[in-house]
Amino acid sequence: MQTSAAPQFDPVLAPAPRRHSILIVDDDQDQVTVLDQRLRGQGYDTLLAHTGGSGAEIARKQRPSLVVLDVRLPDTDGFSVCARLADAPETCAIPVILLSGMERPDIIRRARAVGSQFYVRKPYDPNALLILIQNAIREAETW
Repeated sequence: MQTSAAPQFDPVLAPAPRRHSILIVDDDQDQVTVLDQRLRGQGYDTLLAHTGGSGAEIARKQRPSLVVLDVRLPDTDGFSVCARLADAPETCAIPVILLSGMERPDIIRRARAVGSQFYVRKPYDPNALLILIQNAIREAETW
């Protein structure tokens, strides 16, 4: 009488969680350094740009999970960069968080008009920004 061995099953491996990358576009080196270190400490990969043009190009080529974009940049403003990202098929689904120290009453409306759902006023609470980043990425994954 032969006994049959129990069938061997290979465990089904869950896909590795996607490591998210965040593009920081800001000409203030100190701001970039602090945010870069904080995000890397939380397990994110970071991409850095100091002009709007280079930020848009990096976003197009690298397709980060999210862009943190300052409104005041040396070559253009963050509104223009955000509009470019929103208009391009390869970057339109990337959430953008606009940062600014401006106190203009229409700034949130302008941010939304160019495709950003998120606006954070400088100076900002780093913990609140981190929570916003996490929520924005989670929300974008459901689109």
